[in-house]
Amino acid sequence: MSQLEAVLAHIDADQPQALERLFALLRIESISTDPAYAESCREAAEWLVRDLSTLGIEAGTRDTPGHPMVVGHGQGPGPHLLFYGHYDVQPVDPLDLWTRPPFDPVLEEREHGPVIRARGASDDKGQLMTFIEACRAWKAVTGALPARISVLLEGEEESGSPSLVPFLQANADELKTDLALVCDTGMFDARTPMITTALRGLVGEELTITGADRDLHSGIYGSAVINPIRVLARLLAGLHDDDGRVTLPGFYDGVRDPSPELRAQWQALDFDEAAFLGDVGLSVPAGEKGYPVLEQISVRPTCEFNGIWGGYTGAGFKTVLPSQASAKVSFRLVAGQDPERIRESFRDTIRAGLPADCSVEFHPHGGAPATVLPTDDPAFQAARRALSDEWENEAVFMGMGGSIPIVGHFQNILGLNSLLIGFGLKDDNLHAPNEKYDLRSFHKGTRSWARVLAALAG
Repeated sequence: MSQLEAVLAHIDADQPQALERLFALLRIESISTDPAYAESCREAAEWLVRDLSTLGIEAGTRDTPGHPMVVGHGQGPGPHLLFYGHYDVQPVDPLDLWTRPPFDPVLEEREHGPVIRARGASDDKGQLMTFIEACRAWKAVTGALPARISVLLEGEEESGSPSLVPFLQANADELKTDLALVCDTGMFDARTPMITTALRGLVGEELTITGADRDLHSGIYGSAVINPIRVLARLLAGLHDDDGRVTLPGFYDGVRDPSPELRAQWQALDFDEAAFLGDVGLSVPAGEKGYPVLEQISVRPTCEFNGIWGGYTGAGFKTVLPSQASAKVSFRLVAGQDPERIRESFRDTIRAGLPADCSVEFHPHGGAPATVLPTDDPAFQAARRALSDEWENEAVFMGMGGSIPIVGHFQNILGLNSLLIGFGLKDDNLHAPNEKYDLRSFHKGTRSWARVLAALAG
């Protein structure tokens, strides 16, 4: 039996004990956004320090203005890897929608197999423990870690990570390694593992258009004076053409189509556009014509309206002609797009479209470029092969429609690329009542990390 086979066998045999350890961590009410749970957050950090020490990883808590970081270092051969996860969880409200107490974990039978039911089961305690359990198995079987491993576990990810960037900047020399490993992601589907290799950037803008200096009676002033809602509706509608493309000047500058190799991987996936839309009560794709839905939601840039208001919106009816109308607009960006150029193009377009007697004010809501990771890197190729060996379907390199800020911070502050590998599923109820993590995800996720560590260690 090879070393890897022995490690995998140990993981299989140790599953009951691994589940007990995960349940112990899940019982800690580490809600980071509520100051009432500050001691619970520290309890979770200290629990992880004790557990890491059993693997020969010298770990400790590091105080921040918020909740503590957990930092640890373990010796081993080969590359130096930095593993990142977070031990804090989302609030549990509304509590009455939970079928059982959210911090009383249980193994629950479902039609497709057992699930772990608890807050944090998938996001992110179950995910980070798959990596720790893989390291534990390597240590138990071989007496050593498979590589030189550093660990960074955060306690504020669910509350905006206010301490993270200053901590990375202050401890950059200590935390620089060869490669970062990030577990806060998921599978493409229950049988297909995924390595996230592109994260879209974001520009957020709020605008308010003002006409008259006060709200007016629509029977007296209607038609004779400008209506900011009508102006806003026209300007927003003009941001897309009939083919779903964004009309801002320069919006697509630098945007490139995916490589034929990536498109071949995606075309081989069992992605059902009709089912994807049908799950939310829709049937017709509404994005850019000429691009499949899978590309629209992962690797194409977007312009979306997230809120719009003006005039009277209360119960009943009021014939008011409003002085102001407002909207919130977000742009998801891909590689090659400059957030500030997109912001300025948007503002210039709105200003140019204003009629006489109207003014506009803008309020920015953040901006960050897209992150692209090197799929041709030997480490990424090795990890893909290792994941493919564990699951029914071959692993795919996939873009993610959302953003994971830590990946950009690792690139910009530590100079590290990140392998984003996780085993969550779309129905895990992240941030919602009755969060769960499939037992199969926990078990095979642990086996997957054992294989990935072996592959990265050469």
